[in-house]
Amino acid sequence: MLEVRNLQASYGETRVLQGINFDVQAGEIVTLIGRNGVGKTTTLRAIIGDIAQRSGEVRFRGVDMLAIGPERTAKAGIGYVAEDRGIFATLTVRENLTVSPVRGPAAWPLERIYEQFPVLRERGDQPASTLSGGEQQMLAIARPLCMGSELILLDEPTEGLAPVIVDRIGEIIRRLKEDGRTILLVEQNLRFAISVADRHNLMVDGRIVQTLSNRDVIEREEQLLEHLGV
Repeated sequence: MLEVRNLQASYGETRVLQGINFDVQAGEIVTLIGRNGVGKTTTLRAIIGDIAQRSGEVRFRGVDMLAIGPERTAKAGIGYVAEDRGIFATLTVRENLTVSPVRGPAAWPLERIYEQFPVLRERGDQPASTLSGGEQQMLAIARPLCMGSELILLDEPTEGLAPVIVDRIGEIIRRLKEDGRTILLVEQNLRFAISVADRHNLMVDGRIVQTLSNRDVIEREEQLLEHLGV
């Protein structure tokens, strides 16, 4: 579904990505793991076109994404859940879910969103800014489902959340996989990543140095935790 080849990206004179190569197959959950500052978020931003200085190849269902802008990337079926969640704070929960146009047959109707995220039904008329951190994260994940995104890029969805909410986010991600969604996940919490993902790409200094199966990561968990500084 997603093919990334020799992806390079820079901020001004600073090159962050040094030639990234990886694939994500349809229906997979694949992670980018590594210490802070190695380029994980930059990789997501480069895929969706949120960084002007980028080169290489990013193909989604065979279409070159580097040739089009962020708006057309979203229309192609790629959803992005940013680390800061990217919700519209002054809009109500319901307005956040309905403000963006439906862009494909995979879109979930509002009723299905409410079945999966019952708290969003309860909070439907509240401004999004009044939600707890966990509720805001659920809203952020629900938005690309409403739009019909087939590939969802998730950036640190568990950061700053209580363990019980982290468990809930894990349940949601596993259900999305059962639904056929494909997810590229940036995650600092290695144990959470193991609980949801199929494969893991270890990043060091703007490069992917290893691609590991979930079993590989489980067997090397202590070593990887030490490497990640966790």
